[in-house]
Amino acid sequence: MELVAPPIPAETYKLGFIGAGKMAESIARGVVSSGVLPPSRIRTAAHTNQSRRAAFESFGVQVLPDNQAVVEDSDVVIFSVKPQVVKGVVSQLRPLLSKKQLLVSVVAGVKLKDLQDWAGHDRFIRVMPNTPAAVGEAASVMSLGGAVKEEDAELIATLFGSIGKIWKADEKYFDAITGLSGSGPAYIFLAIEALADGGVAAGLPRDLALGLASQTVLGAASMASKMGKHPGQLKDDVASPGGTTIAGIHELEKGGFRGILMNAVIAAAKRGNELSPS
Repeated sequence: MELVAPPIPAETYKLGFIGAGKMAESIARGVVSSGVLPPSRIRTAAHTNQSRRAAFESFGVQVLPDNQAVVEDSDVVIFSVKPQVVKGVVSQLRPLLSKKQLLVSVVAGVKLKDLQDWAGHDRFIRVMPNTPAAVGEAASVMSLGGAVKEEDAELIATLFGSIGKIWKADEKYFDAITGLSGSGPAYIFLAIEALADGGVAAGLPRDLALGLASQTVLGAASMASKMGKHPGQLKDDVASPGGTTIAGIHELEKGGFRGILMNAVIAAAKRGNELSPS
C-alpha cells in the first residue's frame, strides 16, 4: 500500500525555481514583497548567467550551483523553463523528485499528463500566469494533478495570489485562457498605443496622450474588476444621450471593435492548441 504523501509544512517550507527567467523572478519578488515567504526560503540556480544571478541575489534569494541542488533543498518546486526544454529538464531531475514535494509548472502549452509522466508522480499543479506578474497584477489560472491535496492548492493560490489574482479551472480550458489572459496584455498594449495616437491626432502632446491612455485603461479595468457592475452597465453610465462618448462608441461599433477582439482571442486560442503537443 502506497504511503500518503505528507502535507507541505506551510510555516517552514522552501520554494525552489527551476529556471531563473523573468517569470520566475516576478513570482519570487511578489512572494517576498507581499510577505508570503522570506527570501531565505527561496532558491534557484542561474548557472552561468550573471545578470540572472544578480537579479535574484538583489532581493536576497539564494542562488545554488545547479538545478539538482535546488530540488534537493526545496519542498515546492516551480518549473519555469522554456517549453522546448521542459521535458529534458524534468526527466533529468526525475530521480531526485520525491512524492513529499509539490511540483508546479508555469511552462506554457505543456499538459499536466506529460509533466506527470516525465516527473514520475502526479502531485503536480499547472499554473498559467501572464506578464503583468512583473507589476503584481497577474491573471493566473491553476489546474490540479491527480495527487494534489486541498492544502496544496491553497498553498499555491496564496503564492500566486501575491502577484495578482488566481482562479482554478479544468485544464481543458487552458487554450482559451491562453487566448484571453495569456495573449490579452498585448491586445491592450495595442489599444493603449492606438488611444494615445488618437490623442496626438486630436492635438495632444505625445507624453500627455500616452499617460492619459495608460491611466484610463488602468482606471477602467479597476472599475470593471472592483465595482461588481457588468461592463455594459459601466459603459452606459459614461454614455450620455447625444454626447461625446456615444459618438466614439458608434465609430467603434462601425469598425467591428467587439468582433475583432473576440476573433483575436479565438485565433490565439486556436494557435495555442496547434502548438501544444497532442
